[in-house]
Amino acid sequence: MASLIARIKRFLASPQGQQARTRAEQLARDPRNKARIQGVLQRFGGRRRH
Repeated sequence: MASLIARIKRFLASPQGQQARTRAEQLARDPRNKARIQGVLQRFGGRRRH
């Protein structure tokens, strides 16, 4: 069985992986998504317990 990292690398090299990467990059640049992520981090970021 191939390791998880090897399977991920193989997927990213495929056409479907390239499409997924392009879509993720577009979503990461979207100001609305950035604001949404910042809101989540502010709400939950300080609540970590060890």
